[in-house]
Amino acid sequence: MFKFFTKSASVPADLSFIGVDMHSHLLPGLDDGLKELETTVAFIKDLHALGYRKLICTPHILSDLYPNSKETILPKLQLVREAVAKAGIPIQIEAAAEYMVDHEFSELIQNSKKDDLLTFGENFILIEMSYLAASPNIEQTIFDLRMLQLQPIFAHPERYSYFHKKFDQYERFKELGCKLQLNLLSLSGGYGPDVKKVGEKLVKAGLIDYVGTDMHHERHLEMLKDLASKKEFYTLFEDLDIQNTNL
Repeated sequence: MFKFFTKSASVPADLSFIGVDMHSHLLPGLDDGLKELETTVAFIKDLHALGYRKLICTPHILSDLYPNSKETILPKLQLVREAVAKAGIPIQIEAAAEYMVDHEFSELIQNSKKDDLLTFGENFILIEMSYLAASPNIEQTIFDLRMLQLQPIFAHPERYSYFHKKFDQYERFKELGCKLQLNLLSLSGGYGPDVKKVGEKLVKAGLIDYVGTDMHHERHLEMLKDLASKKEFYTLFEDLDIQNTNL
């Protein structure tokens, strides 16, 4: 895919080979991500400096906890776009959502049209599950989304510990037509050594289609900067054809 020729263990941070971040919580005041517009602009400036040319913000949509929709998300997107333009940061900002696969989401996709859902690219939709247990309706949900001619992308599969000893489950998702998105921060060890190990295994197995920052707060930004300065991070991705630049 690409090659780095430095012998140093530390390299200049350059994530331009990714180019597009398709999973973040940068829109202010919508979920457990950033809270203030000024902080959002500062984070976007730093992400642009790391090499990103487009950011697709994906606030949580989770029933009563984060009851977001187009009506809450799109006005914040416009607010951020205006602030970024005023700050003179040459980066594209878009928005979709990160949908929790639960009963409410099943009802939503059963009763909605494709255009009612917050998607990105041509037909991509980002989905997640609880970290405590797999959604019992996950396979049916993937099928229903495909029937709507949507391409589901499964967020951070490496973080679901109940799959760590069931690696064939990741391959099952791919067989069902679901893409897999790795959190870059998983490779930093920020979620623990087991998550890092599974994340690396998924990359080496060629099962990862997209990578995202899943950016929530200052600690995440510092972890990303540190990861992007390590030679072994770039080496890990040399033979993996991630699809972010196509978004």
